[in-house]
Amino acid sequence: MNYTFGLLGISPVIDFFEHQQKMSQKYHHQGIEYIATQICTLDALIESVELVPSKLDWNLDRVVDTVIQFWLNNSDSITYWKSRLQDAGRDNLLVGRLADIQSLRHNFESLLKDNY
Repeated sequence: MNYTFGLLGISPVIDFFEHQQKMSQKYHHQGIEYIATQICTLDALIESVELVPSKLDWNLDRVVDTVIQFWLNNSDSITYWKSRLQDAGRDNLLVGRLADIQSLRHNFESLLKDNY
């Protein structure tokens, strides 16, 4: 299975947890997970994804490698989001999306079908 990871934005802590609650009730194991951390470091991102594979039967080594590859190949994006997180203050989280590629593709296709 192939995975993808990306940073999406900054969210107040309470909003992120409310979103997670709604998603867990609406979609059970859809192959897309949203993670969050209060600091923008590689270690913090890896720590935030370590529990995800056990829920979805994902390969932890490949998931972590996906996050590491994102970190190594997207320094401009990381610098930008690190700065935005600092500007937002301590009651906010950096939000990322981790997904298996097939599930993400299916999710995007269903969004397009819903709009047409």
